[in-house]
Amino acid sequence: MREYSPDLTPQWKRPMPVPEVPADPDLVVEVAGTDFCGAVVACEAGTVTLEDRFGKRRVFPLEPRGFLLEGAVVTLTRPSRAPAAPLRTASGSVAVPGARARVARAGRIYVEGRHDAELVERVWGDDLRIEGVVVEYLEGVDDLEAVVADFAPGPDARLGVLVDHLVPGSKESRIAASVTSSDVLVVGHPYVDVWQAVKPSALGIPAWPVVPPGQDWKTGVCRALGWPENTGAAWQHILSRVRSYKDLEPVLLGRVEELIDFVTDGAEA
Repeated sequence: MREYSPDLTPQWKRPMPVPEVPADPDLVVEVAGTDFCGAVVACEAGTVTLEDRFGKRRVFPLEPRGFLLEGAVVTLTRPSRAPAAPLRTASGSVAVPGARARVARAGRIYVEGRHDAELVERVWGDDLRIEGVVVEYLEGVDDLEAVVADFAPGPDARLGVLVDHLVPGSKESRIAASVTSSDVLVVGHPYVDVWQAVKPSALGIPAWPVVPPGQDWKTGVCRALGWPENTGAAWQHILSRVRSYKDLEPVLLGRVEELIDFVTDGAEA
């Protein structure tokens, strides 16, 4: 049995207790015994990371009486809970929990095919519902002029169109140039098909195959990658690997965001 050993240190020599302060983000403290002063940027595993006014970061142990707060000695402790990061939609926008879908606007976004529509829905679906924007697909853009005329766009019913393979000299570029209404925006990406707008890294392949002219592009891709020649199943596999905007090529991201902005700018639901 251990014998009780009283602390014979005189009271006046014993260290006085000091406040314990959670090392919350942006708390500015000075490190005791040094001239380093900085704001808390991280706190984990018994250490705290401080950043000074020049952007220099240093890591210090969370030792008792190790810091000064407004000139007073304190002991920093880990925060009781880490600050929650804002929830994000698949497009990277800040999520709005519990938000109801807005009544659909008169304006629309048209895309060429079902795969385009499904990809846009997967990444921008939450944003589109909040904005009240409906996406429809056309099965090609050969009759775009007639489609636009039938839609009858106006300031309160703008139309945005996303076109595949919109490159100089292509058939698609000539069709797009035929649409001149200020209430219609036609933009596109350079890919033969929207499949290519998915980053190869998301699929675990080094690059999209080059398909020789004269072959159906999607079937040629399946052959080159050793996939069954079932383009519907191949697309479902591709789509399943898209979890957020990070899995898409920037050129497509920019065009879709541009269309959403165009359709919603100044338009009423």
